[in-house]
Amino acid sequence: MSKTALITGVTGQDGTYLSRYLLRLGYRVCGVVRRASLPNTARIDPLLADAREGKIPFALMSGDMTDSGGLHRILEETEPDEIYNLAAQSHVRVSFDTPEYTADVDGLGPLRILDAIRTLGLAEKTRFYQASTSELFGKVRQNPQTETTPFYPRSPYASAKLFAYWTVINYREAYGIFASNGILFNHESPLRGESFVTRKVTRAAAAIKLGLAEKVSVGNLDACRDWGHAADYVEGMHLILNAEKADDFVLATGETHSVRELVETAFHLAGFDLIWKGSGIDEIGLDRKSGRILVEIDPKFFRPTEVELLCGDATKARKILGWRPKRTFRDIIEEMFQFDFDALS
Repeated sequence: MSKTALITGVTGQDGTYLSRYLLRLGYRVCGVVRRASLPNTARIDPLLADAREGKIPFALMSGDMTDSGGLHRILEETEPDEIYNLAAQSHVRVSFDTPEYTADVDGLGPLRILDAIRTLGLAEKTRFYQASTSELFGKVRQNPQTETTPFYPRSPYASAKLFAYWTVINYREAYGIFASNGILFNHESPLRGESFVTRKVTRAAAAIKLGLAEKVSVGNLDACRDWGHAADYVEGMHLILNAEKADDFVLATGETHSVRELVETAFHLAGFDLIWKGSGIDEIGLDRKSGRILVEIDPKFFRPTEVELLCGDATKARKILGWRPKRTFRDIIEEMFQFDFDALS
């Protein structure tokens, strides 16, 4: 019989790619969605259409990470072989504005699922994956970052995820649950939310190219991140849950690129040659040929505590899981820009 996978956060970027991947592997996939008056299922609508026609074993269930009883009911009904907890308030800057909600969803949410596994007697059957984050490293203590690098969270989001990280380890050691953390560095795709800087920039470059926008506002141009592709990383999630033993793994490319490089790459694809003038919040990016201002700095996009550099070392995942990223930074930005250009056209 095929395995059953339960995915929280199924309507998001990672949930969509993971659903597609597991369905190709022959899984039955159940996704957890929050009930809303207006549906937010655009990314998975093609899967829902195929499910209605009986082509794939894919279904949605209403639930919320803040509702212990609802999560308990979902696990009791599905008895999943694998749980992928991808649900979160995942925007770091927003977590400063909604710290309590972020802590409830990102920190206590995983605890609620793990305790449901325990109380329902599913510890021998169900494997649990927690979507951890490179933001745990925050003010980094060593570079690149590995599974043994000390954590230094710099946001309510990272602090909540740190609580979840150690909760996973505690339930693994205390109750024998196969529970693992995937410490994933930034991963992007055309399905990334438009408020995240990568998608914001590729969409703005496409819009400016088409004459639909004048310029884009960004925050810290010199922040550096290790950017990979979400499709590669969901394969890593599956490998982590199907390893010989539960453990915690960094997934990363090992390369860093600045927000400035991201902007330059996207605008180059749009046919612009950016030059920079000024400094600090007064810095602007201009098109060399026309002199038009295309990029400006807006202080509202800065975090109260910045994370300047994140770069991961995925040696452990490569050796134990055989995982490695397939797509380059340039590949990712090209795909995202083309997607946005085609959509806006």
